Amino acid sequence: MAKKQPADPANGNPSAARQVPMREFSRSLPMSLLRAREAVMRQFRPSLRQHGLTEQQWRILRALAAIDAVEVTELARTAFLLGPSLSRILRDLEARHLIERRTAKADQRRSMVSISEKGVKLMASVAPNSEAIYAEITRHFGAHKLAELQEMLGELEQSLAGLGGADEASAEE
Repeated sequence: MAKKQPADPANGNPSAARQVPMREFSRSLPMSLLRAREAVMRQFRPSLRQHGLTEQQWRILRALAAIDAVEVTELARTAFLLGPSLSRILRDLEARHLIERRTAKADQRRSMVSISEKGVKLMASVAPNSEAIYAEITRHFGAHKLAELQEMLGELEQSLAGLGGADEASAEE
């Protein structure tokens, strides 16, 4: 009879993971959300690339299109980007004349950002393809299920909002 090998993930023995009192990695909520996000973004990336945009740049333009002007720190929170990354992205967008930056009237140390006319035109050229992608996702997943998913995700976010966490300032990049 073969002797049972000790659990050693470094040597390819997967049973080591079963000794940790946690749910399976593939069933963790963060991983499920990341896999779903990746599946969705995989649909949008080719269109964004075609227009010379990264996901983060598009996220910023989308956020700015919904408001008149916003302080940079609020934009970072809204777009879920870390400050240093946002600064670099804003420089790129400003160099392309897709956004406009100005000093805040109330506090000269702060900067206000808004989408430029050129940025609005770029969004208008991306929008039809973006909406077509949404329509395809809706067709595959179902309108009711998609609406329900968005509602549930909103509820999850609200229910966890009061819990805080050790890394509240972190953002997806």
